[in-house]
Amino acid sequence: MTDFVPPRPPLMPRKANFLQLLQFGLHSGIGLFLSTSYQTRGVTRHPIPTWPAFRLRNLFTIRAPELIREVLVTRARDFPKSRLMDGMLRALTGYSIFVSNGEAWERHRRLMDPAFEGARIRAVFPMMRDAVDACVGRIGAHVDAEGGASRLAVDIEMTHYAADVIFRTIFSEPMDAASARRFFRAFKVFQEIAYAHGMLKLADFPTTLLPDHWRAKWAAKVIRKILEAPIRRRMAAITRGEPTPQDDIMASLIATAAEDPEGGFSEAELLDQIAMLFLAGHETSATAMAWSLYLLANCPHLQERAHAEAAQVLGDRPPAFEHMKRLGFIRDVFREAMRLYPPVAFVARDASHREAAMNTRLDAGSVVFVSPWLMHRHEDYWDNPDAFNPDRFETEKGQEGLRCAYLPFSMGPRVCAGAAFALQEATLLLAELLRRYRFLPAPGHTPVPVARLTLRSANGLPLVVERR
Repeated sequence: MTDFVPPRPPLMPRKANFLQLLQFGLHSGIGLFLSTSYQTRGVTRHPIPTWPAFRLRNLFTIRAPELIREVLVTRARDFPKSRLMDGMLRALTGYSIFVSNGEAWERHRRLMDPAFEGARIRAVFPMMRDAVDACVGRIGAHVDAEGGASRLAVDIEMTHYAADVIFRTIFSEPMDAASARRFFRAFKVFQEIAYAHGMLKLADFPTTLLPDHWRAKWAAKVIRKILEAPIRRRMAAITRGEPTPQDDIMASLIATAAEDPEGGFSEAELLDQIAMLFLAGHETSATAMAWSLYLLANCPHLQERAHAEAAQVLGDRPPAFEHMKRLGFIRDVFREAMRLYPPVAFVARDASHREAAMNTRLDAGSVVFVSPWLMHRHEDYWDNPDAFNPDRFETEKGQEGLRCAYLPFSMGPRVCAGAAFALQEATLLLAELLRRYRFLPAPGHTPVPVARLTLRSANGLPLVVERR
C-alpha cells in the first residue's frame, strides 16, 4: 500500500520579492523554505532589512546534526535562548524557565525538575486517566447527538483535553468547558499576533505602535486570569491551614520551594511558571495529538493496527500505568506525527559574542535557528521523509534519524522536561479513543500547516468520528 503523504505548506517562489517574503514570513515560518531547503546541509544565512534604516541583519539556519549539537548541547552557554522568544512570550509567561537564561534559568530548572521526575509521571497517571474519561465522554455525547457519526473539530477537542490534563495534574481539579473555550479563543489570538510581531521585531519594527499589540496583551491577560484563580485558591487554603492535594505538580513546586535556600518562587513567579507549563504542556501536546488523529484517519490500515493494539492490551479494562509500555505502535504513531508536524517548528538561540563559528562569521546578537521541521523532513536523514510511516523507527535508517535528526523536544541542557509526560498523555488518549471510535477524513477539507508559536492547521482539523 502506498504511504500517505500529508500536506506541506505552499512553497515560497524561488525569486520572491520583498513583499512576498514579508507575506510568507508573517503568515508562517515554514512558508519561507524553498524546495531545496530539504537537501541543504551546513549553515545558511538570511539577510533581512531592518526598519527604518534598511540596513541588513543576518539570521542563520543550521541544517547539520553536528552543528545543531554544538549549539544546543556542547556550547549551549554560548548560544542562550533568543531574546526573540522572550519578546514573543513575555506578556503570557513572564520571565519563566522557557525564556530565561543564565543564573535565572538554572534556578528555575532546579525548582521545576522535581515536578517532572519519573515517579511524578506515575503519580499523576490517575489524573490523566480522569481527563481521558472526560474527553471520551464529550466525544461520545457529540457522536450520539448526531446519530452515530459526526464531524468533530479534533484540534479544539485535543486542546480541551490537553488543557484539562495540565489543569488536573497541576491543580487537582478539572478545567470546565467554559474556561477551555475562553482559553482556546484567547490563545489562538495571542499566538498569531505574538508570532507575527516577533518576526517584525527581527526587522526592528516598533510593534507597540500596532493595534494588535494590545489585542495580544488582552489575550494573555485572559489566559493568566484563568490560571491565577486556582493558584490563589490553593495559597489561601494553605494560609488557613486547610488540607490541600499533595500529589499534583503545584504541591511539588511548593514543596521544592520550601526547601530552597533562596526562598523558592514568589506567587507572581509561580504564575509565570504555570503559564509556561500551560503553553509548553497543553498547546504542544494538543497539536501533535490532533495531527496524529488526522494522519490515522487518512491511513485506515494503520488505524486498524492501532485499534487492534489498544483492544489487545487494554481489553475492557480501565487503562493502568503498566499498560503504557505495551502500546508501542500507538506510541510510534505519535512519534511519527511529531516528526512530520513538530509542535515547535523552530528553536531560536542568540550568538553571545562575535566569532568565526560553524564555518561562517556570527556577529554578537545574531539569531541562530534550529528547525525541527526542516531536520525531520531532510532527505539526508530519512527515507521517503514526507510520508507517514510509524514503522520507520524500526529500520536502520529510522534509528539513525532518531539519533541525529529528531528533536521535537529539543536537546541538551534545555531539553523539554515534560517529554515523558507528553508521551504518556498522548499514548493514553489515543489508545482509549481508537479502541472506541473510528476517525475518517472530513470530505472536502485539506489542512494548511502553519508554524507560529506552535505548528497548527490554519483552517482547522475537522474529522468525521463514528462509534465502532
